[in-house]
Amino acid sequence: MLSGKRRAQLRSEAHHLQASVHLGQSGVTPAFMKSLDDAIRTHELVKVQLGKQTDLSARDAAGLLAKTTRSAVVQVIGKTVTLYRENPELRKKRERRAAEDT
Repeated sequence: MLSGKRRAQLRSEAHHLQASVHLGQSGVTPAFMKSLDDAIRTHELVKVQLGKQTDLSARDAAGLLAKTTRSAVVQVIGKTVTLYRENPELRKKRERRAAEDT
């Protein structure tokens, strides 16, 4: 569960992101879930754009996607869902890079 402060920070970071995964009329398929899971694993913070043909409401889709990928819903705006899941390996890489820069 994200704290309000952390959620606000993530919303700020996500503001400049483009949707990297698109949910089309095929719905939530295993291929879509693999693509979404890969995106979350490599980027931690991901926007998902829901297509007009999608049967699910944005909030329902957000809950389903978050539960399935073990991530947290950062925000839902219109047909765009923002998800976050921490990746400890990415954090270690960022810390190493920061240490090398100083």
